[in-house]
Amino acid sequence: MRRLDRRRFLKAVAATGTVAVAGACASGPPGAAAASPGSATVRIGFVSPETGVLAAFGEADQYVIAAFQEHVARNPIRIGGRSHSVEVLKRDSQSDPDRAADVAADLILNDEVHLMLVSSTPDTTNPVSDQCEAGGVPCVAAATPWQPWSSGRQAPAWSYLFSWGLDDVEAVYAGMWDQVVTNRTAGALWPDDPDGLAWANPNTGVLPGLTARGYSIVNPGNHVPGTQDFSAQIAAFRDAQAEVLFGVPAPADFAAFWGQATDQGHRPRIATLGKALLSPSDVEALGPLGMNLGTEVWWSPGHPFTSSLTGQSAAALAQAYSAATGRQWTQPLGHAHALFEVAVAALASAGAVEDRRGIADAIGRLRLDTVVGPLDWTAGPVPNVATTPLVGGQWRAGTASPFELVVVSNPGHPEIPLAGAVEPLPTAPS
Repeated sequence: MRRLDRRRFLKAVAATGTVAVAGACASGPPGAAAASPGSATVRIGFVSPETGVLAAFGEADQYVIAAFQEHVARNPIRIGGRSHSVEVLKRDSQSDPDRAADVAADLILNDEVHLMLVSSTPDTTNPVSDQCEAGGVPCVAAATPWQPWSSGRQAPAWSYLFSWGLDDVEAVYAGMWDQVVTNRTAGALWPDDPDGLAWANPNTGVLPGLTARGYSIVNPGNHVPGTQDFSAQIAAFRDAQAEVLFGVPAPADFAAFWGQATDQGHRPRIATLGKALLSPSDVEALGPLGMNLGTEVWWSPGHPFTSSLTGQSAAALAQAYSAATGRQWTQPLGHAHALFEVAVAALASAGAVEDRRGIADAIGRLRLDTVVGPLDWTAGPVPNVATTPLVGGQWRAGTASPFELVVVSNPGHPEIPLAGAVEPLPTAPS
C-alpha cells in the first residue's frame, strides 16, 4: 500500500509542478495544500470503489452524488455569509489501495479540493486518509470499522471517520449466535488484507470478546484474497465440528468457499459474514445457498433516523434510490448520503472555504443527527472517530426481490426495530 508521508508528498508536489507552499493556508500547518483564494465553488473529492472486488460498496455513489448536487443547486451552501456552488469530483479506487492513494493525491495536488470524502473498507479509506494527512486536506471517511482505520495513526490532524467498531461486530455476531443451539465452536474465515488482519488481531480484533463469551475459535490462518481452493479451511472447520462460521471475505472468495463447503459436506448451523454479504446481488448469486446467511447491518430503511440535509427518513431515501435506479436498496447508500450531510454541516460552520484548517476543526466539533444515526466527534471512542449503531440481519426470501435483508438482532440498539427472529441455516442439500 502506498502511503505518502509529508516529505514524499512535497516531492510529488514538486514533480507535478503544483504549488503547495508551506503555510499557504494561514491557519494550517506547513505542508497544507494550497487553496484558490476567493473561490465561490466548493470542490469536494470523493473516492470509493465502484469497480473491482469491492464494487458493491460503491454501487449507490453516483445516485447519491447526483441527488446531492440537485439539492445544493436549489439550496446553496453558505460559508462565511456567502453562497457557494459545489463541484463533486468522483474517483474510482478500483478496489485497489495504491489506486486509491494515487487518485487522492491527484485530487489534492491538481484539483485542489477543499474537502475529501472517502468510503468503504480500510483498503480505500486508509490510503486516502493518509494522503489527506500528508497534504493538509480535511477528510471524512465512512463504512470502515474504526480499529483498522485508527490503528497506527497517531493523533490525526486532518482525517475523521464515522462508523462502527469491531467490538460492535463481535457483540452483534455473538448476539445472533446465542439464539441458535450450537456447540459454540466457530470457524474464522478471514483474508490476508487490512480488514482480515484487523479482525484477526489477537488484542484489538474480535477474538478476545468472542472467547470471553465462551466460543472456541478455529483459526486456519488468513487466506490469500482471490484464492480458488478453500480445502484447508474447510478441513479445519469440519475436523473441529465448527457449527458457527464468521469472517470478512470478499464476495467472490466467499462464493467459492461456500460452494466448496457444501460440496464437501460442511454446513454450520449459523453463519455471519462481513463484506461478502453486503449486496443483494452477491447473495442472489449464491442461489438457494444464500438463505439465512447473516451479516452486520449498518443501515437499512427500518433505521429510525432522518437526513439533516434533505429531511428524508431512511425509508424515504431507500425508496427514492429504488425509484430512480430500479435497484434494491443497499447499505452503503445511507453512509454515502451521510458523508454529504457531514460535509455541508462542516463547511457551513467554517469561516471560509479556503480555510481548510477551519473546516477540519469544524468536523472535530461536530454533533449531527444524520440518516445513519447521531454522530458526535467529541465523544470518541478515540480521537477523530464518531461511532454509528450496528445491528444484525439475515437474508430471507423476498417478495419484490429474490432476497431481502431482515434485521433480526439489535443488542444495545432497541431503537432500531426487529423485523424477524434469528433462524439457523437450512440443511445442506444432499
